[in-house]
Amino acid sequence: MEEAYHKYVDRQGKHHNPFFQAGSPSLKKAMLKNHSQFPSKRFTVKNVLGDGAFVVAHSHMVPSPEEKGLEAVILFRFQGIKIIEMWDSFQPMPTDSLNRDGIF
Repeated sequence: MEEAYHKYVDRQGKHHNPFFQAGSPSLKKAMLKNHSQFPSKRFTVKNVLGDGAFVVAHSHMVPSPEEKGLEAVILFRFQGIKIIEMWDSFQPMPTDSLNRDGIF
């Protein structure tokens, strides 16, 4: 993960997650901690949208095999191959839903 982070995330980049301090170093620290807490975490990408420098990934994130997981929508802004800004939003997978179309 360390190598990929340095290759694809700009050190001066921004993220907008309200649970971590601003700045790329804080995001990296949180991602490393999350990875150590959930080493079996899986992301299954369901949809990807791109518009210029922006890419949105709509995914199913499962932290551990015994969990239903979360719907994750992550918006990235790129400059070249580097992520320079990121927004993320998560929604728990419902145990019961009125919508027969489901979350995905």
